[in-house]
Amino acid sequence: MYCNFYGLKERPFNVTSDPDFFFLSAKHKEALAHLHYGVSQRKGIIVLTGEIGTGKTTICRFFINQLEKNVRTALILNPHFSEIQLLEAIVRDFGIRANNKNRLGLVRELNTFLLNESGCGNNVVLIIDEAQNLKPAVLEQVRLLSNLETEKEKLLQVILVGQPELNTRLNLYELRQLRQRIMVRYHILPLERFEIRDYIQHRLNVAGLTSGIEFSDDAIMAIADFSSGTPRLINMICDRALLAGFSAETKKIGRDIINRCLEELNSYVAEGRL
Repeated sequence: MYCNFYGLKERPFNVTSDPDFFFLSAKHKEALAHLHYGVSQRKGIIVLTGEIGTGKTTICRFFINQLEKNVRTALILNPHFSEIQLLEAIVRDFGIRANNKNRLGLVRELNTFLLNESGCGNNVVLIIDEAQNLKPAVLEQVRLLSNLETEKEKLLQVILVGQPELNTRLNLYELRQLRQRIMVRYHILPLERFEIRDYIQHRLNVAGLTSGIEFSDDAIMAIADFSSGTPRLINMICDRALLAGFSAETKKIGRDIINRCLEELNSYVAEGRL
């Protein structure tokens, strides 16, 4: 709606996990380094956590796009699965044609696939997003998959991505064997206040901005106070701010515009719509 007014190719503050808009903050850079280390060194199980809206899924998609051609990946989203359903989803996402659909048959097909990939010099990575939704029995299934290995290296690298509740789940006594196999952990924190202006400008630039939009210092401060550095919340308020600026036919986003947008968002919170 407002893209032509601002000279943008696309909306810069969508809340989708678009890796093209990935902003390499200090914390996200550290998270990415942990993922690369865990996968390249074949550490087996890696855990990446963060609060809602901190960019976990986006960093995973960005990470996948950075991997070399000799790394095969599968990305499982929103895994409300039983043990057998998870196996089926993994096999399907790796493009494996499984003739036998029982658990033993699926594991055998997966193991054959992993051995073939290893023999070709390839690495295989399984990323499970929203892993806090996995039941203990399913997480135990993940541990068993991580045991697929040769004498020298792990055949499957598993990245568990989730909200902080994932750590609570992993601390269960019944999952102590899985917990002992986690070799790399990282918790993503929100953006620092000084990074928020750069984050906003980065997304505007990726969306094709050449000039014209200006967020005042007071506006940035209000955005920082509202979002506490959470990227998704920054996107929500900035998207509304651009729409309000378009309605007012101004390209200068000041504190007054942000305050009006905050009133709208706070009313959604009060109504339970946000």
